[in-house]
Amino acid sequence: MSDHSQFSLFKERRFLPFFITQGLGAFNDNVFKNGLAAMLVFQSTEMAGLNTNQIVNLSAMVFILPFFLFSALFGQFADKFEKSTQIRFIKLFEVFIMLTAMLGFWLDNLPLLLSVLFLLGLQSTMFGPIKYGIIPQVLKGRELVGGNALVEMGTFVAILAGTIAGPLLMGVEADWPVWISGTALVVAVVGYIASREIPQAPAVAPELKISWNFFAETIRNISFIGENRTVLNSVLGISWFWFFGATFLVQIPSFSENVLGGDARLMSTLLAMFIIGISTGSLLCERLSGGQVEIGLVPFGAMGLTLFGIDMYFASPSSPAVYTGLIDFFSVGANWRIVADLLMIGIFAGFYIVPLYALVQQRTEPSHRSRVIAGNNILNALFMVISAIIAMYLLGSAGFTIPQLFLFTALLNMVVAAYIFSIVPEFMIRFLVWILIHTIYRVEVKGIEKIPETGAVIVAANHVSFVDPLIIGGVIRRPVRFIMYFRIFQMRVLNFIFKYGKAIPIAGQNEDPEVLAKAYRSIQEEIAEENVLGIFPEGKITSDGEIQTFKSGIEKIVEKQPVPVVPMALCNLWGSLFSRRDPLLKRRPYKFRARIELRIGEPIAPAELTAERLEQEIRKLRGPDR
Repeated sequence: MSDHSQFSLFKERRFLPFFITQGLGAFNDNVFKNGLAAMLVFQSTEMAGLNTNQIVNLSAMVFILPFFLFSALFGQFADKFEKSTQIRFIKLFEVFIMLTAMLGFWLDNLPLLLSVLFLLGLQSTMFGPIKYGIIPQVLKGRELVGGNALVEMGTFVAILAGTIAGPLLMGVEADWPVWISGTALVVAVVGYIASREIPQAPAVAPELKISWNFFAETIRNISFIGENRTVLNSVLGISWFWFFGATFLVQIPSFSENVLGGDARLMSTLLAMFIIGISTGSLLCERLSGGQVEIGLVPFGAMGLTLFGIDMYFASPSSPAVYTGLIDFFSVGANWRIVADLLMIGIFAGFYIVPLYALVQQRTEPSHRSRVIAGNNILNALFMVISAIIAMYLLGSAGFTIPQLFLFTALLNMVVAAYIFSIVPEFMIRFLVWILIHTIYRVEVKGIEKIPETGAVIVAANHVSFVDPLIIGGVIRRPVRFIMYFRIFQMRVLNFIFKYGKAIPIAGQNEDPEVLAKAYRSIQEEIAEENVLGIFPEGKITSDGEIQTFKSGIEKIVEKQPVPVVPMALCNLWGSLFSRRDPLLKRRPYKFRARIELRIGEPIAPAELTAERLEQEIRKLRGPDR
């Protein structure tokens, strides 16, 4: 379904300089944060009566504070002004910050270094809304998932590299502040040079008046999120991911030493496994989703997070051993299970997070997309703070061990995911459809570009099996409301999917006039809201594999509300598991993994549409392939 590679974006000027710029920024944040943390621990620093552990937690709060205070303001800037120019100013600001860091390290001035940490948080706050706002401006619709996957992969690899490099630079025997501050300064300069190659991304809301009231603007940004329930719950899902991820990542150093009996090298290895996993999962998203925004991967990701999070608890030893090094640690077979769990948590985290970011970008109005991202950043920061507070309470007053905290978080993830997917059934419906078209069938699509990305449209197809709406709905990434015969809609096994997929049941005038009238009202509403309607003009599933005579109902629909109609032909589906060729108990196993095709033709203008014309077009598309 996808005939291009996401890696081809690295050849494009519209993507590569931005990718390098954001990756170097993430690296620099983590080099400084972790280098500073290493210095605090190494020197057993005290300040204003605070011990080392308290200062480390204070520094984390100092970094995250700007997200609360300034995200709303810079979300407005990202929408109002051209983005590439803003990025260049932000990268120049980073050069200034790193010069200040060099001074702070040289003077061994902790308050100044904490101020630098605050400025880095401010810089990340400025960049965040632009980072996810510019992607849908410079990428095509079919590149959105792949582009987001590469950005997530690059970000987490940069985080890992910075996490490892910071403490290593601290350990250089020479005057180490020169090494760490010099490295950060060079990276900042290279990032600025890369930013100069980013093409222009025009302002999406140049008429916007900047509000300096951060509290009121924060409320307004969150209200933008609430305009679309799918976006709202996607943002909540993203924020929950940062709660889940922060809980696990923050505990890895202590888990490595106090539970597994390892050292800093084991800590780095476990962090690497998680980040390699999330990078792999992110990159796999494009292949698994056919280059489209496939939110069916989100429940799949949530299930994996819970499953392997629970297994982390059962795989953890009851008491730590003492290992002399990594080879000694990996010589114990049971330890491979823990490493595999972290790797798989990372992979499923990629499946979870990439489609959610892409969905927010896709479903948000361009005029305030960056402000929605700013609101998302505020909520992410809030959830991470809550994560830290809960972890501190459970590991302290409640007496939890770290493996018990992992178990609690994994089970809580199951509850949160069930809640989100129950109030936005589109996620679970898409998951069931994704499973269907990747297990029972192998679907090849021809002509997907002929379906408009916006505006009202009707897609019409021949009716071969009970799962035709699921196959078509799984291919078309815009939500499709299908008009279907009310008796099929009422089938016990499939009714749940059809109901939560918001299918429109329809009946003949002589069968149920009330159902028919309600169906036409729903059809009119969907067209008025510029949505996609799906229809099977035969009115019933074929009993012999041949296309039946099309009914005139579609002419009545288009006559009242003129919209283009896209003909589609389902091919090679006859005789498969859900068709009517054979009795259920005699369905042929060779058709279980049937290779089927969906062929999409050119849209038919409303003035040219007749049932006969539509039938002819679909017959030509299908040909002899029943």
